[in-house]
Amino acid sequence: MPAVHVRDVPPEVLTALKRRARRHHRSLQGELRELLAAVAQEERRDEQVPPLVLRFSSAAPTTSWGREEIYGDDGR
Repeated sequence: MPAVHVRDVPPEVLTALKRRARRHHRSLQGELRELLAAVAQEERRDEQVPPLVLRFSSAAPTTSWGREEIYGDDGR
């Protein structure tokens, strides 16, 4: 199986990952595998979402109305 090696992990990140692994009753390596698998699963879900297609319609009236038709006051 392929391996991944990560260098220069800040100590506080490593500590947090170890705590998380203990909470889930896993080794650090097992916890990292689970995290990587979850992120990969999210990526697959994102790829499956079809692109959004926007359709536009005109809200312009089909007839033109003048002020006198609307208000009936001949522009006064």
